[in-house]
Amino acid sequence: MTVPGLLTFGETLAAFGTAEGKLRHASTVDVGLAGSESTVAIGVARLGVEAAWAGRVGADEPGALVLARLREEGVDTSAAVTDHEAPTGLALKDFRSRDSPRVAYYRHGSAGSRLCPEDVCEDRIAAAGVLHLTGITPALSGTAAKAVLAAVEVANDEDVPVSFDLGYRQALWSPQDARETLLDLVTRADIVFARDDEARLLGFDGTPEELASSLSSLGPEEVVVRLGPRGAVAELHGSRYDVPSYPIRAIDSDGADDAFVAGYLADFLTEAPPERRVRTAAACRALALSVEGDWEGLPDREELTQLPRPR
Repeated sequence: MTVPGLLTFGETLAAFGTAEGKLRHASTVDVGLAGSESTVAIGVARLGVEAAWAGRVGADEPGALVLARLREEGVDTSAAVTDHEAPTGLALKDFRSRDSPRVAYYRHGSAGSRLCPEDVCEDRIAAAGVLHLTGITPALSGTAAKAVLAAVEVANDEDVPVSFDLGYRQALWSPQDARETLLDLVTRADIVFARDDEARLLGFDGTPEELASSLSSLGPEEVVVRLGPRGAVAELHGSRYDVPSYPIRAIDSDGADDAFVAGYLADFLTEAPPERRVRTAAACRALALSVEGDWEGLPDREELTQLPRPR
């Protein structure tokens, strides 16, 4: 019997980057994609669970690149929309110095920013095992924010669990503009992921354990507060879990939080016990940190067994 899979909804950008140095000096670039939601989808698929991504891309080569790469990774893109009036967003990565990466995003007026409630596939949400969203999408535009709320309402009506990663991006909106929307989405979600600084942005304070409890008090039954290299704290159905970190050399932090979410949701969908979910999440984060790129280091199940013991 097939396990109902992940459906995620948001913007994915075509990504181009140098291996080192400034873009102006490069003669070749690495080509790929970037986007929190699609990174989670790839991570879930690599762990052997069905995953689908829905969003908008332009009718252009970057859009074709996004769809082709996702399909190569086993992610279902049949619910994606091709926008003939707007381009696919871009992410350009280079380095000021060897250890100082920088990323420029070109997403103003992009196809992804034109997401709207009409793009929400009600039948796909109803058939999903979990709907995963982030706080990035509602920051893109008014119509994208309405689309996220529409997707959540469908999931709530169909009793489909909603996973929400706060994913606050300062470049997209101010804390004041973000707070009300993020709080509203937390109250509508079943599973919530947040960095400790994101929980504080919502107005909460205290220890990581207190932050997890504060978020849980808003309604979600499963809350994970990520603490970077210090691991994470989870409050799951009223029980507390300390999530370990793994002793691994960090190469690139891009996509590490999304890897954590992917590991957790893959085990959630296969009904693994809570203590296994959080350990899988931590292991996925560690392996993602060990490789350059947003999604390239996302592990499969076999790779999870090759990590050293957590701290």
